[in-house]
Amino acid sequence: MARRALGPALLAVVQAVDAALTPADARLLVACSGGADSLALAAAARHVAARRGLPCAAAVVDHGLQAGSDAVAARTAAVLAGLGLADVVVLRVAVPAAGGPEAAARDARYAALRAAAAGDPPATVLLGHTRDDQAETVLLGLARGSGTRSLAGMAVRGAGLLRPLLEVPRATTEQVCVELGLQPWSDPHNVDPRFARVRVRHRVLPVLEDALGPGVAQALARTARLARDDADLLDALAAEADPGLGAPTCDALAALPAALRGRVLRRWLAREGAGDVGADHVRAVEALVLAWRGQRGVDLPGGTVARSGGRLLWQAVGRG
Repeated sequence: MARRALGPALLAVVQAVDAALTPADARLLVACSGGADSLALAAAARHVAARRGLPCAAAVVDHGLQAGSDAVAARTAAVLAGLGLADVVVLRVAVPAAGGPEAAARDARYAALRAAAAGDPPATVLLGHTRDDQAETVLLGLARGSGTRSLAGMAVRGAGLLRPLLEVPRATTEQVCVELGLQPWSDPHNVDPRFARVRVRHRVLPVLEDALGPGVAQALARTARLARDDADLLDALAAEADPGLGAPTCDALAALPAALRGRVLRRWLAREGAGDVGADHVRAVEALVLAWRGQRGVDLPGGTVARSGGRLLWQAVGRG
């Protein structure tokens, strides 16, 4: 496709993909569900890869969670081949019953994509999350009250994954499909109100747009960028302040600013093997540092934190 042949929506997505790539991205693997976002991403990635001389493949993940999912995956693979992607693979995964279905499906999907991307050099996995997805993620993080890192939303790049469309609105990816004459697949889960993200998408964001005016999604995505910059800096400072292995001293912890102290405690607890540590857990451990009155230890997922001799001590469950 020559540049002059690109429609305005596809051109916008092509430019986003092109801007996100670096010389380290030697091979591309586009994750495609068959929805508008990932189809638009695949079309743009194929164009950019051809111009740059990069190998570009695509992967369709079949979670097996819905009747006929294999047929949807096969149809998506055929559409991708029609877009000019010669190397298309269907990855079938087993989603464990334990945990939330969204998180379990995501973990299984990412594991399969990373395995498919393995090689020398490994492929960069491109994901089709848009600005609207980022806005939804920020609102969900705000509702959890999980702090700056949660408000930071999804990273553009990390752990072999690249999200080049986080500044592109969903309406643009939908228009790409119109320009190319594609019929994107509509995942029934995307309209199922049992899922919090669906309620945010179809109920919360429209109310905010109606009450506050247009541009809410863009503002939330901008908030994510700013929050991520702040969170990255604080995490780097916390790594410098982290005393490393051993039992941390309460005096050293008390001397840290609150934003760093909480992060240092999280790093220490993760090293000791604590499970899913939330903000309330961290505050309870901080009380052992800042408001010590001889109180008993704090129970956390996987163990207990106690104070002894001016230090915090971790005792794992089942150890005496």
